[in-house]
Amino acid sequence: MLSMSMDIGIDLGTASVLIYIKGKGIVLKEPSVVAYDRDTNEIKEIGEEARKMIGRTPGNIVAVRPLRQGVISDYDITEKMLKYFIKKAMGRRTIRKPRIAVCIPSGATEVEKKAVEDATYQAGAREVSIIEEPVAAAIGAGIDISKPYGNMIVDIGGGTTDIAIISLGGAVVSSSVKVAGDDFDDAIVRYIRKKHNLLIGERTAEEIKIAIGCAYPRPEMLTMDVRGRNLVTGLPKTITVTSDEMMEALNEPSAKIVEAVHNVLERTPPELAADIYERGIVMTGGGSLLGGLDELIEEKTGINTIVAEDAPTVVAVGTGRFIEFIHNKTQEDY
Repeated sequence: MLSMSMDIGIDLGTASVLIYIKGKGIVLKEPSVVAYDRDTNEIKEIGEEARKMIGRTPGNIVAVRPLRQGVISDYDITEKMLKYFIKKAMGRRTIRKPRIAVCIPSGATEVEKKAVEDATYQAGAREVSIIEEPVAAAIGAGIDISKPYGNMIVDIGGGTTDIAIISLGGAVVSSSVKVAGDDFDDAIVRYIRKKHNLLIGERTAEEIKIAIGCAYPRPEMLTMDVRGRNLVTGLPKTITVTSDEMMEALNEPSAKIVEAVHNVLERTPPELAADIYERGIVMTGGGSLLGGLDELIEEKTGINTIVAEDAPTVVAVGTGRFIEFIHNKTQEDY
């Protein structure tokens, strides 16, 4: 039988878009990249195929990320990208338009929220709910947010890190800092250029970050061969970098995230602070997988810190479940 309607959760990230469908789980995870022809404005590729083009396109074709730091920087392209992903995730089986929940950084302005909402309606939604990232992350991590206990979430995405103390279904204290996964990549590019006179692209930087990047000393030092362009000779060159060097490279962005966590804890009411001390800090988002970042936060705050299971998909799952959460809540209110 055809399903009458679908509930969809979208994690609209700077680095990737994840879509969760009720009853199916995560059905789509693609980079938020669009490649289009600058002369004709025609879209060439969206998602993974477009990502492969970054840094490799002829002059008239550009591969762009229409979302900067979790918010829309190019409205038209975001709308087309959303339309494409929603269609791809749903297939052709529905009669009615879906109900869609979209999550955005907690620091987003009303104008930015409105832009996301409009783009989602334009992309084919019947009903749109906007949810803040830390709340979605908490739901996705399996925390019962309706209880009067303090839970601390540190959600590190591609463009923003969202930190919040959540109690009774909402964020009591929150902060959104524009330091996240992309900044780790940039820091690696800068470090390798400065220290080794080698120019590398953002994709290579991301590979280094995943393989040997760390924010805390690793039990054993790891190394990796990196290819790039020598800035002195202009020719391709291969060098070997170590995880200790990466820790040095990532010191600044890691310290900024720790500082933001500190600031939120300082503003937390004492009762909730006591809960967090007891329950610990939960980290979510792809950026939380940076080696040793949890250990660094734990060392600096003295609070037990864990990385949620399936950290990169937690926000999308929570966004999808949020629709059920709202509907259950409205039914209880009647």
